[in-house]
Amino acid sequence: MASSRQLLSLILRISTLLTFFFTSPSHSSSDVFSGVSVSSVDPNRVTLSVYYETLCPYCSNFIVRDLLKIFENGLISIVNLRMIPWGNAVLRPDKTFQCQHGPAECVLNTVEACVINIYPRVDMHFRFIYCVEYLALEGKQAEWASCFDRSQLGKVPIDCYTSGYGNQLELKYAEETALLNPPHTGVPWVVVNDQPLKEDYNNFVAYVCRAYRGGNVPEACRSFQLNINSTVEENPINPLCYVNEAKNLTTSSPGKKITNL
Repeated sequence: MASSRQLLSLILRISTLLTFFFTSPSHSSSDVFSGVSVSSVDPNRVTLSVYYETLCPYCSNFIVRDLLKIFENGLISIVNLRMIPWGNAVLRPDKTFQCQHGPAECVLNTVEACVINIYPRVDMHFRFIYCVEYLALEGKQAEWASCFDRSQLGKVPIDCYTSGYGNQLELKYAEETALLNPPHTGVPWVVVNDQPLKEDYNNFVAYVCRAYRGGNVPEACRSFQLNINSTVEENPINPLCYVNEAKNLTTSSPGKKITNL
């Protein structure tokens, strides 16, 4: 019985990947994942902010296996998804970055910042981020450049990175992350409006649905079991890449020539 469920899960995952990698993102009037019109933005939509770093395994797992739910059953119609790729990195006085998982993470954080900036539509930049994080889970992050073709996006973000503009974008993300209140203790650090979910981050759908005050309730909120964990601090249920584990950080100077990771 368990093997049948695993097979079904694998089939659904393959189907999802095919949708992400081979559905054209060039549609100007509709979100290719949810079918929700991009132009019809709900003024009551909930802001879902995801503070993460690209090579934290818990961040990759959350993005690939949980955050994908945002495109199911119309949930994206009530959500303003914000991806903030900085995480537990440290900004040195000389403006170089130190990343928890080494220079490769600094490169990928900055490239993803460029993609978000150049392709602001969530259905476009999330496709690329999903691809990179999926490769990271498989230990194939060195193949990240293939995600430009797989997600059918241009390679302009590479110019953004090498020119140093990506560095400026990361500085803004660093500042925003530093101003979190309460401060983040690890990543992924997921915030629904002003409420940090801490270790209950994979339950974000429940928090989004509870925070929504509009009248266009999506199927995701009508069918989802809205269980809010009120004892998260006493009983952490999901792991984080903790700030106090960010040791032996390696300095990286963003904006230089990209080499193999």
